[in-house]
Amino acid sequence: MLALAIFVVTLIFVVWQPRGLGIGSSAITGAAVALATGVVGWNDIGTVWGIVWDATFTFVALIVISLILDEAGFFEWAALHVARWGGGNGRKLFPLVVLLGAAIAAVFANDGAALLLTPIVLAILLRLDFPPAGALAFTITCGFIADSASLPLVVSNLVNIVTAHYFGVPFDRYAAIMVPVNLVSVAATLLVLWLWFRRDIPASYTVGALEQPRDAISDPIVFRAAFPLLALLLIAYFVTGPLGIPIALVTGAAALILMTIAGRWLTGGRGATVALGKVLRGAPWQIVLFSLGMYLIVYGLGNAWLTVVATRVLTWLAAQGTFVATIGTGFGVAALASVMNNMPSTLVGALAIDAVNVPPLTRELMIYANVVGNDLGPKFTPIGSLATLLWLHVLAGKGQRITWGQYMKVGLILTPPILLATLIALWLWLPIVTS
Repeated sequence: MLALAIFVVTLIFVVWQPRGLGIGSSAITGAAVALATGVVGWNDIGTVWGIVWDATFTFVALIVISLILDEAGFFEWAALHVARWGGGNGRKLFPLVVLLGAAIAAVFANDGAALLLTPIVLAILLRLDFPPAGALAFTITCGFIADSASLPLVVSNLVNIVTAHYFGVPFDRYAAIMVPVNLVSVAATLLVLWLWFRRDIPASYTVGALEQPRDAISDPIVFRAAFPLLALLLIAYFVTGPLGIPIALVTGAAALILMTIAGRWLTGGRGATVALGKVLRGAPWQIVLFSLGMYLIVYGLGNAWLTVVATRVLTWLAAQGTFVATIGTGFGVAALASVMNNMPSTLVGALAIDAVNVPPLTRELMIYANVVGNDLGPKFTPIGSLATLLWLHVLAGKGQRITWGQYMKVGLILTPPILLATLIALWLWLPIVTS
């Protein structure tokens, strides 16, 4: 009960974010209380850090890359192209925005998509003078696709990185299984969002109200370097994965190269237009503290009782066959993520799967169902994922407030069919890849 109380109070402060106390500070404070009360021991710090360090620093490096490209105008350029491809047809623009969000989430992680795509799309909607209902449809779509399209690559979500690191899943193996599954998730998301918002999407808009995409580029050198650098980074993931090189080192090297280009370090800073100081200050350093602190608290909660309960549930699900095991694991961790945040629930799921004695195929299905449930399931509630909390924070800063009631009305209805379709796709596809 003490472990549970510490977790609940910490989560309240993480969501509330009182002035001067960020999500990382709240989590570290809770972890300190857990240490002081004996819920976790000092030896647990090394264990937890060994689980989360790769994911945490990979995420920071990805966000640094994203922020530099954003400062150079890369994402606004892409969004303006998409808006022009819509050709003044709002119903054509809607799926294009979904696909843009899916591409950004795949490469720059779900948090990057939530942080970068939402304000850009919002600014474009204001220029196009979209009515409030139409603007809300596109805004919520950006938030949804950030998580539901974050399955394909290990780097697409912190959940994916932690899981791959914990179970030793190579980058190429993960992609072979989850890229097709992600296509189903994106298609299901587009279909469900379209059915829900189709009456709110404006039939037309004025393309002439948009500026030329090239005008959004503020640093041509960084912009031209973006495509080859991202291509090389993706290749490097596949090449270094089998060698056991941490993803954080590969992503960090790419971030350092882009910082060198953006800061014009080889020419003494002459001609630099991207403010690297601003970028580094804007990097999510609080996430480093959050990862260690919250995972440490949940590790203690798991040691107390939660892992044992989760293991019993998974054992029962496995006895019902692979279909029930896959669907049950996915929805089970999704429900857990919706009330305790997907980062802690990922660790609980991983610890339980590691402890359960099941056939190899069932175990692998459970591992990936844990990923799917923790990537998509958090959309049930606003506290389900960091991406959603950041997304709501960005919107509030832009004067666009979405209440918990508004969010959950959409999340509770739209998430289950998307999650179910994706889990079924996983159940069908993984045995084919494995055979």
